[in-house]
Amino acid sequence: MKHFHFLIASLLLVCSASAAMAQETADSKDYKPTPYMFVGLQGGIQNTITNVNNWKLVNPTASLSFGAFFTPVVGARLHVNGAWNKGGFYVGENENRTMAKYYYNYITTNLDLMLNMVTMFGKKNYYPVNVYLIGGIGLNTAWRNNDANYWKGQYSSILNNCWDGTKLSHNARVGAMVDVNLAKNWSVNLEVSANSLSDKYNSKLSNKDDWSITVQAGVAYKFGYKKKPVAPKIEEVWETRTDTIWYDVTEYVESTEPADREWVIHYALAKSGLDASVGKSPIEQIKEIGDFLKNHNESKISVCSYADKGTGSSRGNLRLSQKRNQAAIDALVAEGVDASLISGDGYGDTVQPFAENDKNRCTIIKATGLKYKKTPVTVKKFRTEEVRYQVQ
Repeated sequence: MKHFHFLIASLLLVCSASAAMAQETADSKDYKPTPYMFVGLQGGIQNTITNVNNWKLVNPTASLSFGAFFTPVVGARLHVNGAWNKGGFYVGENENRTMAKYYYNYITTNLDLMLNMVTMFGKKNYYPVNVYLIGGIGLNTAWRNNDANYWKGQYSSILNNCWDGTKLSHNARVGAMVDVNLAKNWSVNLEVSANSLSDKYNSKLSNKDDWSITVQAGVAYKFGYKKKPVAPKIEEVWETRTDTIWYDVTEYVESTEPADREWVIHYALAKSGLDASVGKSPIEQIKEIGDFLKNHNESKISVCSYADKGTGSSRGNLRLSQKRNQAAIDALVAEGVDASLISGDGYGDTVQPFAENDKNRCTIIKATGLKYKKTPVTVKKFRTEEVRYQVQ
């Protein structure tokens, strides 16, 4: 069977070379890919499988077909194949064994369905290279079985179903074909098929169908294409109009709103320095005041300091509150606050801001200003554009 495999590989190589040279033809440009009809001529080899060296029983064979593809996927053909056939059997024992051959003629007429696997799974209706799956049923007629009848008398146990005259059999086929378009009307192809025939076809009874294998290369002429319809050319008429295009634009409107903030610094008994404060760190509060001024316009700062009424004298409490006030003002100026923005004084124990006595040892800083903000506003605007459009 090595020779058989070599022959198959050679035929596939020929088709591959043809496919490499094939280009998209007029079928896909000026003509509809389907429907079309075709006439095909093929030649190759055939063998009916038996229990001897099948390579020595290979015969030449030829086929003629006529068919059509109705859609890019589905086609059918009437296929006639025939020539000579060989059968064989061994005679003798061991090293003296030889093979006797007998010849007969046959012709097979099949109606085959053809499915294009390339267009079935591809995105286009036309490809220069196609692969067809083939299946069909028909009638095989064999005759001139004189050789087998000659051997029948001596080897009736082997040729146990030798027929005479004409032998009719069904022929069920399954196969595949590679078809390469070389031009609009011409293509070359390679087909391999297996044919199931009734038992007794090769004059041997095996209680199962006989099988015939054919390998053929051929050429097909395709015709009956229809041209693609061409739409009538209409003279184009264009006009120009001016369109108004409305669109939204986001703009920001500036506005101000008043803002105020208050900070309280508490001191230890009889102390005026910020380092002697209690509670929240005065240094952090002073920085907060500086940040407030950076983010507000037209700011003013009021610094008022007090002493608790429960301790000390009124005169001493006044001086202590003034020291506290000045310490707070100095810290603000050191932080970068403009001194012209600061007002206020120490009021001793004449005013007690808090109900709890000890909390009145404090400095209260109030800042006011205007905070600017931008409010988004959607504004309708328009532009004009000249547009060309086709009226005919």
